[in-house]
Amino acid sequence: MAVEKRIIGRVERVDFPRFGLLGLEAKVDTGARTSSIHCADVSVEEEHEDGSRHITFTLLDPEHPDYNGRRFRARRVGMRVVRSSNGEEQERHVVEADVIIAGQTIRTEFTLADREAMNFPVLLGRRLLRGNFLVDVAKRRRIADTPADEEE
Repeated sequence: MAVEKRIIGRVERVDFPRFGLLGLEAKVDTGARTSSIHCADVSVEEEHEDGSRHITFTLLDPEHPDYNGRRFRARRVGMRVVRSSNGEEQERHVVEADVIIAGQTIRTEFTLADREAMNFPVLLGRRLLRGNFLVDVAKRRRIADTPADEEE
């Protein structure tokens, strides 16, 4: 029996428990393959004997209300070339993280990107959405946090 997919809107609130970030607004983008989160100050550690590398980074900007200034360390699962909507290519670090959206915890890959100029610090791409959610682009948020969210 197939699992029923939750319907989400074009913008939803998400939680990253590992990073202590709760209720971040995320843009749902079916045109993007990979999900992305805004970060700064990425440092790559030396390669380990097994060939793996860890990276340290800070999430969000000091101006963001949820900025906590903490440095995080994660295993880099790879590098990915990402093409923006204007055709520019950029190589980005990739980490795995648990994200909670619509009450569902999903472990997925996120590219670490400079999203400072973007409206949302998190972008949810097709790899995360596929098999888990349907997107109702007519709604800003389908999973309402407050009654006011339902009216948008």
